[in-house]
Amino acid sequence: MANIRLLDKRRKSIKNIRKITRTMELIATARFKKAMDRASAASDYTNLITAIVQDLAKSGTEVSHPLLQSRETVKAAEMLLLTSNRGLCGGYNGSVLRLALQRRNEIAETIGSSPMSVSGKRGISALKFRGIPLEKTFTQFDDAPAFDEVAKIADDLMERFITGKIDRVDVVYTKFLTVSKQVAVVETLLPISSLAIDSKKVNASAVTDVASGASKLKDDYEFLPSAESILEEVVPAAFRARVFKCFLDAAVSEQIARMIAMKSATENAGDIIKQLSRTFNRARQSKITQEIMEIIGGVEALG
Repeated sequence: MANIRLLDKRRKSIKNIRKITRTMELIATARFKKAMDRASAASDYTNLITAIVQDLAKSGTEVSHPLLQSRETVKAAEMLLLTSNRGLCGGYNGSVLRLALQRRNEIAETIGSSPMSVSGKRGISALKFRGIPLEKTFTQFDDAPAFDEVAKIADDLMERFITGKIDRVDVVYTKFLTVSKQVAVVETLLPISSLAIDSKKVNASAVTDVASGASKLKDDYEFLPSAESILEEVVPAAFRARVFKCFLDAAVSEQIARMIAMKSATENAGDIIKQLSRTFNRARQSKITQEIMEIIGGVEALG
């Protein structure tokens, strides 16, 4: 016979856990909405400025920028991995880590060892456990990354790329597509000419081709005061915006993953509580029946 007290104690314990997971689900939902608003606000600007830089790179102008120049031979590549500081977010960190390790193995086969920088305590601990050396680590980013902090990372990567210390920069993160779809991806951020843009998100300032549904910018530019000064400002700004967008997407995806994980945990806790309640009621009914039978047997014995 099941122990009634242990069943009741276990049921109360799971009810307390359900309260915690439900609260965490609500917190993740609130943070997700704020993070998604920030990511959506930055999306149009990032895609449009990236499209402008790409168009400038293909416009045939005599002036160029070091960040736009592709290296014929890639001798050194750096990877930036974006993970979370906290757990309880399902397979969010696992999918990004698997993709990063796969890309690292590919780089090792062609180039050799490459430096890796990681944002997030979960990614740092996972890679240190595997014995992988890390170039730089960042733990100050959460669900609301600050642009100034991200810009410092972007400026450091640009400086190392311009000076020739690295020939390519890859970022591994979870890209936010829709509320129901987030995908772990590897994107090459440097050189900037290799960046891909989402043409559907370029706003009305782009010239829309109705037949194909694609968006493309005008090819003719007039530089004032000079092409050099314009590129000197626009190209680094485009790279900083792109890195910041990666951090924003990662933050949104993390909150969605945590929200789904906590919702699933809450529902599972409810199912366990129902099962324990049935077992508890059966055990209590059996106990009551046994006690009644003992009383009846005692009365008959006395009679």
